[in-house]
Amino acid sequence: MASGRRSARTNGHISTDGSPENEAASSPQEQAETATPTNGEPSEIKTADDRCPACTPETIAQLDDEVNEQWAMCGACKVWYHWRCAGEGVDLDTIDKWFCKNCLTNDTTGKRAITFRAPARKSDRKRTTKNYANIEAGVNSDPKRFLNMMEGKEIKEDSFRRMEGSQVGMEWAEEDENAMKEPIVIESLEGLGMNMPDENFTVDDVGLLVGEKNPIEVIDVASQTNASGWTVGQWVEYYNLEPHQRDKIFNVISLEISGTLLADRILPPRLVRELDWVENFWPSTRKGKGHTYPKVQLYCLMGVQGAWTDWHVDFAGSSVYYHIMHGSKVFYFIRPTPANLAAYERWSGTEIQYHTWLGDLVDEVVKVTLTAGNTMIIPTGWIHAVYTPEDTLVFGGNFLHSYNIPTQLKVRDIEIRTQVPKKFRFPMFTKLCWYVGDKYMKDLKNGIIPSSRVLDSLSSLVDFLLSETRVLERGSVQAKKEAKEQIPHDRVKDGPALARELAWRLRHASGNASDDEHTTSTNGVGYKRKRIRSRSDSPPQFKNFRPKGWDKVVETKGELDPRTLHLRRGEEIEKWTEWDNYQESENEPAVEINSRKTVITKVRLKTEGVLERERIERIVEVWTWKD
Repeated sequence: MASGRRSARTNGHISTDGSPENEAASSPQEQAETATPTNGEPSEIKTADDRCPACTPETIAQLDDEVNEQWAMCGACKVWYHWRCAGEGVDLDTIDKWFCKNCLTNDTTGKRAITFRAPARKSDRKRTTKNYANIEAGVNSDPKRFLNMMEGKEIKEDSFRRMEGSQVGMEWAEEDENAMKEPIVIESLEGLGMNMPDENFTVDDVGLLVGEKNPIEVIDVASQTNASGWTVGQWVEYYNLEPHQRDKIFNVISLEISGTLLADRILPPRLVRELDWVENFWPSTRKGKGHTYPKVQLYCLMGVQGAWTDWHVDFAGSSVYYHIMHGSKVFYFIRPTPANLAAYERWSGTEIQYHTWLGDLVDEVVKVTLTAGNTMIIPTGWIHAVYTPEDTLVFGGNFLHSYNIPTQLKVRDIEIRTQVPKKFRFPMFTKLCWYVGDKYMKDLKNGIIPSSRVLDSLSSLVDFLLSETRVLERGSVQAKKEAKEQIPHDRVKDGPALARELAWRLRHASGNASDDEHTTSTNGVGYKRKRIRSRSDSPPQFKNFRPKGWDKVVETKGELDPRTLHLRRGEEIEKWTEWDNYQESENEPAVEINSRKTVITKVRLKTEGVLERERIERIVEVWTWKD
């Protein structure tokens, strides 16, 4: 549910001396307490960074972001390879020293040979080796260093709203202007429209329902990096140890359970399902088993006593629901103001994150404690860190929504600037945005107008889709190819036309334009209204998009009978803007009024069963006073 900053090559690295490494592993904020994405972009758009020298079209198509790809480095040429491409089916964990085929073939000394490790004699639980790169960089291996870093710091108790489950619904989201702007705590799941396992459910049950032999991503708390080679069964064994028996502090924050037996027991809160872009805009025919789609709605998080997840923002600024089954969590929050997000970006993009308390760089830090049975909804972009005071089991998930699109896009931009690897970003984000834009455009065409808050937010989505359009039309060959592959052609036949039509319809829905007017900038400052021709066959206002014209336009003109009144000669021009607001007097001079009337009637069929009609009546009068 949040992002990392460096290479995602954290599983199975082999150094030249045969020892495993966590080289270029994710930094403290890379792993979110609320989860980490494991299903990135589709294989057909893999970049050069995702490939190895042994890749073939067949293996590239098989690369699956739902698992953390294992990489191995040749001990001679120092080139990295996908283990699935070069490993010939051998378990990487059994390899001691490894050389690629080219180096073995070209070896004239006869000294190069692939060697294997001796089998483990005790517990088969994976034990990670020291991360010498972190030690040399001055990163403390003490998992308590995060707590020590914030000793004596000013931390405020939260004043976030506590709500009943029955209050957390679409009516609240639509009518409360502060809805989804601050975290809320729901102390009981009653009325929340959410399903969770019963209170007797344990981590052992997680292992049985997910599958004990399945791999699992585990975080070494001291270094905030991945500890490779774990299975679900090994994690359950570790979790069930007494705290004093654990040699290191580990954390699980990214076990996505969609498609498992456990997923059948979890249902997100009703409001989450009503707001979630994936739930509402991704086609139902392209979800589920056998389909690639953003799987971020169902996470199981298992933290042991003393675990810490450093400051992070969930990927793409997504919102989070977070339910405590057993144990407790302490959240530290920073509000996502522009200044605080800028400070977070500076902190996460440099080495200062290893020895600097982010709270010193922002306006304030707020503390929230959650206990068993509590549910929290964390809105868009909130920066947070999480401490686990006791062994804890949590279920949660991420969702994007339409009430704060600008901040979602702002966080995505931060991820790009700080070079977050794709596997730690919101999967298939751009494709999802096209689906969202297509649905809102169809709603607007059918006369379905979203709330004003959503309309304002959608303008940022339009800007994003127009930026993708500019890449499609003016980008490099590679950029055009990648942008085109992000368009879901099952729904969007012409991306640029959709983006421009959506922009046009949003302006109409917001009252900022009509068929006769459009908004133009005046020297970059402010806006003015500009009259344009009102004709059904006028040229389209946007490339690739032609607004629906009027099917029938009828104009009738006629002269009205002249009339004579007795009124005082007009002196104050403002008075005459009030139509028919005058009183006759026989003592006043006579005035002759000649009138012309023009009526324009427009009719068009918008969709089947929907007719729109417009009538424009224009009257021109000429007043002539008699001497």
